[in-house]
Amino acid sequence: MTAASPNGPTGTVGPHSDLTDVFELAQQLRIDSVRASTSAGSGHPTSSMSAADLMAVLLARHLHYDWQRPDDPGNDHLIFSKGHASPLLYAMFKAAGVVSEEELLTGYRRAGSRLEGHPTPVLPWVDVATGSLGQGLPYGIGVALSGRKLEHAPYRVWVLCGDSEMTEGSIWEALDKAGRYGLDNLTAIVDVNRLGQRGPTELGWDLEAYANRVEAFGCTALTVEGHDVAAVDKAFEYASHTGHPTVILARTIKGRGFSEVEDAEGWHGKPLPPDMAERAIGELGGVRHLTVRGPGPRPYQAPPRPAPQPVRLPQFEPGEKVATRSAYGKALAAMGAHPEVVALDAEVGNSTHAEEFAAAYPGRYVQSFIAEQQMLATAVGLSVRGWRPYAATFAAFLTRAHDFIRMAAISRARLALCGSHCGVEIGADGPSQMGLEDIAMMRAVHNSTVFYPSDATTTASLTATMADLEGISYLRTTRGAYPVLYPPQETFPVGGSKTPRSGADDQVTLIGAGVTLHECLAAADTLAADGIHARVIDLYSVKPIDADTLATAAEQTGALVVAEDHHPEGGIGEAVLHALADRATIPRFAHLAVRDMPASGTPAELLDTAGISRTHITAAARRLLGG
Repeated sequence: MTAASPNGPTGTVGPHSDLTDVFELAQQLRIDSVRASTSAGSGHPTSSMSAADLMAVLLARHLHYDWQRPDDPGNDHLIFSKGHASPLLYAMFKAAGVVSEEELLTGYRRAGSRLEGHPTPVLPWVDVATGSLGQGLPYGIGVALSGRKLEHAPYRVWVLCGDSEMTEGSIWEALDKAGRYGLDNLTAIVDVNRLGQRGPTELGWDLEAYANRVEAFGCTALTVEGHDVAAVDKAFEYASHTGHPTVILARTIKGRGFSEVEDAEGWHGKPLPPDMAERAIGELGGVRHLTVRGPGPRPYQAPPRPAPQPVRLPQFEPGEKVATRSAYGKALAAMGAHPEVVALDAEVGNSTHAEEFAAAYPGRYVQSFIAEQQMLATAVGLSVRGWRPYAATFAAFLTRAHDFIRMAAISRARLALCGSHCGVEIGADGPSQMGLEDIAMMRAVHNSTVFYPSDATTTASLTATMADLEGISYLRTTRGAYPVLYPPQETFPVGGSKTPRSGADDQVTLIGAGVTLHECLAAADTLAADGIHARVIDLYSVKPIDADTLATAAEQTGALVVAEDHHPEGGIGEAVLHALADRATIPRFAHLAVRDMPASGTPAELLDTAGISRTHITAAARRLLGG
């Protein structure tokens, strides 16, 4: 520190500064958190004030980071799992010199500003979007796993957690995987300030209870007085050399530094009114203008990844019976020729066939076991480091990870997801295993792409396509084996469709995907025997959808039958109607979907009971045609 101003100290704080200077930096972070939130009229200043000492020590002395080069591969990673403490994070960015005081005080939480209420990667120093509690630490697993197991890089991953989110199961899934993978480059910092949104947290200040839980998962637990900067400094130093993933449990006080709100209920998520803010700033010693020059990144030159080899996708001959889930596994293994492709499993790789990638590229295969949320979070963390993750499980089980998928879209992550065993077609396992909501879920994700292939050739092609797509892409695969419809050289552009049956005299259009496409083809044969000409559309791209082909079919045939192995809400039928809403007069329309609760049975029995079999498709077409 170099000088003092009428408002407070000025100067530079760095790794060799006295700890009294670091404390002054912590006071600045508190004050700036108050100023930003009061100016915005919203925010979480008290949650920021409790963690200010922790972050001041980290920022000045332990976070190896070049703020002017956020893409430096040797930079440490800092993830705010308690994303509501964004005033603190943005105050840190101001101290680091990458956010101006004007932006902090006039941009925070304002429309059009990059300083959003919870941090997102709109800011180059933010890896992932947080704010849905319990997700930051799971993301950190993926980032740390890349550094320790895939890149062998020296960076560390620091994750600031709140004590309220320690009741989230995803936090403990993350610690379980941290211990299993031996992620000694990961340090979680838990701000144990005792108070949550509506009152005391479950464990309050019982650090021993937290520590026992942490150590049960194979991680090192350190307890510390969170406002003693010397003790915090020693804990951070020790955490870097434990040889295990470490969780620092810091006892703190919510609203620390301003006596009117310290450890007081009722102040969560509330800015201080201007008069209180003025008193808080005075009690904290006045506005400061300190800058930080912490330790730079450790020397690291990322080794060049092997050059991509030609991808030789599996080939299937028309007529042979192949399950699309099997085709996915074979195509995924072929995609391993791209060195940035990694695959993740949730202990069902022998069903999704992702294990074929594991056999070919074991070093780039991550087993998450039955922890679908952690599998998704690991994939997001890996994408932060430039990998192209493919993650697969049953379509039904992806629904439990929907919040992670939703947040991954906010994080601008690039993920390729595969959901197998969709619909009633899976048969005797019963409704608990049937993915009947997944199309709706994935269509609703921002900027997502949704594929539903009907044969092995389509599946292989789309599996390869997903490697180059932005955002979240989803491939829905079927359990049973069905005839290959297309030759190996066929192409399947995003947003396209196929029309395997058509003619000038078509009177009705049958639209299906996956198993129902095969039912539509069979229904078309039955109708043809009675002199009724039916067009058949293979809607393999559900989002984006081929609106032009659908509009043409509506105009030329005047009658559409959609059959889907999915609930009617949010599925293919609604996607078709949405595509036609502005493109054509809505034709006579029949929508066959799974409307009743299914049970166990054979695939054929269940398709028929659900009303989506060839018999029901044929009957629906006849009804639309007046007999």
